[in-house]
Amino acid sequence: MIFLIVGQTVSMEAMTPDNNSKEKPILKIGGAIRFNYNYSDWKPGSRKRGGDFGFDVFRLNVEASYRKFLLSTDYRYYPSTLGGGMLRQGWLGYQFNENHQVQIGLTTVPFGILPYTSNSYFFNIQYYVGLEDDADMGLKYVFHNQQWEVQVAFFKNSGLTDFGDESELTADRYSYDIAGRYKEVNQGNIHSTYHWGNQWKHQVGASILAGGIYNIDTKSMGYRTAVALHYVLDYKRWNFKTQYTTYNINLTGESTGTHHVTMAAFGSTYQVVSKADIISAALAYRIPVKKSFLNEICFYNDFSLLHKRVRNYNDSFLNVIGCSLAMGPVFIYIDYAIGRNHAWIGNNWNNAFAQCYDNTTNARFNINMGYYF
Repeated sequence: MIFLIVGQTVSMEAMTPDNNSKEKPILKIGGAIRFNYNYSDWKPGSRKRGGDFGFDVFRLNVEASYRKFLLSTDYRYYPSTLGGGMLRQGWLGYQFNENHQVQIGLTTVPFGILPYTSNSYFFNIQYYVGLEDDADMGLKYVFHNQQWEVQVAFFKNSGLTDFGDESELTADRYSYDIAGRYKEVNQGNIHSTYHWGNQWKHQVGASILAGGIYNIDTKSMGYRTAVALHYVLDYKRWNFKTQYTTYNINLTGESTGTHHVTMAAFGSTYQVVSKADIISAALAYRIPVKKSFLNEICFYNDFSLLHKRVRNYNDSFLNVIGCSLAMGPVFIYIDYAIGRNHAWIGNNWNNAFAQCYDNTTNARFNINMGYYF
């Protein structure tokens, strides 16, 4: 397993001090500042102005270790309209040896392709329904060797900032979680992957998720289940990732005609269908340049489809074609995203991932640039 720390990759072995530094804490501080340009074809003002350019996020990462104890935090500050400051993850860990580790706190939920499927600035659809790059409060065990990686976790609840018994989950969060008059509680996860191959490097994996959905008003408990199967291939400069996900959310205290749930992140809420299948595929090709200021170009295409298993609910899809440019500490995404019934790509925010009747295809051209330190 690897961790992304201040723009570089550090192995779990490197997080454990060697024999010569057992009494010396190791501290790494870094982060990024990013800016974003976007042109949205469904917004008359954006078309008239030729798009908009502004601040995206300031990120602060702190990684520390002392003997076998670990610390990992990722705090982000977005514009106030997107939720402002939020903790993406923050956990304490213990490294038993190079194969075994435990984490406790706000830690990444082990589900699907890790850390995520997409290559672009936009995540695939599973992120927008709370099943990718999610972090919850709990305890996680991680095992890995050259071929196997197994993660088992128990999450007491989503990341909370208000412990009031009747309080709804705040939308000032990075990852999407069930909100409104419901809360995710007592969730279990099992995630396993197997790696093999030399020139052709393969990875297959399976994930299971099951947990309760607590109704604040009726004090009753519903449930959520999800299963994912994935495959990853690396061959020379090529990378291919694909995943199939199915999920079911069963709420208590709702009418029989209700087939959606409220989810919250980035300062807002919207509705998500309660039963669906997700198919995603991402293909990337990297070209090392290493001339002048440019280190590498990566071309990619990311596709994902949300098949809503509810009668008369129109499916959602997202396709992103683009490239990324690595220039020392500077990293740029250049993306052209096409979406249908997608909250972030179109003018139907609240119901795009639920009972959407618009069914219009929209496009967004996006450039995201950041300096990582």
